[in-house]
Amino acid sequence: MPVISYPIPPYANVPIQAQYYEPSQFTISAISLGWQTTITTAVNHNYVVGQLVRLLIPPSYGTIQLNEMTGFVVSIPEANQVVLSINSTSFDAFKTGSGPSQPQILAIGDVNTGATNSSGLSNEGTYIPGSFINISPQ
Repeated sequence: MPVISYPIPPYANVPIQAQYYEPSQFTISAISLGWQTTITTAVNHNYVVGQLVRLLIPPSYGTIQLNEMTGFVVSIPEANQVVLSINSTSFDAFKTGSGPSQPQILAIGDVNTGATNSSGLSNEGTYIPGSFINISPQ
C-alpha cells in the first residue's frame, strides 16, 4: 500500500511575520545632514555597522533627495541613532511633518558582506552584517 503524504499543517508551517525578524524598519524622527548622514529613530533600532539600509522620506518631511537612497551603516553613536555613508551636504533640511506616511529607515536583506567564521569548527557562528535573523517564538 502506498504512503500518502499530506501537506504540512498550518500550525507547523507558520507564515513569515515581520515582527519576528531583525533588523526591522523604524520611523525616523530627525536627520542631520553632512558628509555622512545621521538618522535618529523614534525608538531604539537593531542595526549593526556594515549593514545596508534604505531611506523612505515622504515629500511633506523635506529632504526628498534622500528618498529611496541606500547607504551603509558607518557607526552607531546612540541606541536610536545611526550614521550612514550618504553625503547629504547639499540636501534640503529635514522637517517634522504630518500625513499618512511616516519617514522610515529599513534594512535591505542580506548583502553578503563582512567577515565570516573562517576558523573551522568552533563555537562562533557565521554572521554576515545585513542578514535577517529569525527571532520567532517557534
